[in-house]
Amino acid sequence: MPSPLPGMDPYLENPKLWPGFQHQLLAGLYQLLLPGLVDRYRARVGTRTYAAEVVLFTSVTREEHAEEYVEVRSRADGRLVTLVEVVSPANKTTVAGRAAYLEKRAEALAQRAGVVQVDLVLQGKPTLSYSRDGLPDFDYAVTVTRPTAPDRYEIYTATLPKRLPKFKVPLAADDRDALLDLQAAVTRAYDHGNFAAAVDYKAPPHPDVPLSAVNAAWLDQSLKQLKLR
Repeated sequence: MPSPLPGMDPYLENPKLWPGFQHQLLAGLYQLLLPGLVDRYRARVGTRTYAAEVVLFTSVTREEHAEEYVEVRSRADGRLVTLVEVVSPANKTTVAGRAAYLEKRAEALAQRAGVVQVDLVLQGKPTLSYSRDGLPDFDYAVTVTRPTAPDRYEIYTATLPKRLPKFKVPLAADDRDALLDLQAAVTRAYDHGNFAAAVDYKAPPHPDVPLSAVNAAWLDQSLKQLKLR
């Protein structure tokens, strides 16, 4: 069953739901990417692990994290061509999560690979710093870095009420980019993870998820129209 919302679903940022959603989203991106790769490439899903400290009232706990990513490599020599990442809440809210994410990104850029960052997380501090001048207001973004211009970004954006974008995945300079439909991947992840049965739309999203007044009003009205609230 698809999400009742047209784009990203902020309820999925709930810490109990996000790990399963991120796993399904990476799987969906991987499956959608495969048909766009010619025989000279192979794709694989990798995993990094780390522990992050979380402050709970007067105590500090350590949480173990496992985050998946997609690598596109050359079949001929195994060289990394493109890294596809989905940013997690921990990457934007914890020191260890941010460090682990940025370390992997730096490794890819050092190998002169392209990097794709899918950021569907509203909470926390952005992992990338760039000017929003000239860009429309947005809640979610896909940022593409090409090996020929590692300091420049191609940015695909969306707001909460809108469909998520399609974006280009760079391959070798002499090959055409692969095209991925982020909304299709999110829809597949929501359906395959059976999140319709896990989300309580009568309650507000998790308190850590910062919704603007405009987005909160839109979400409330949309769910009421769907008779989910």
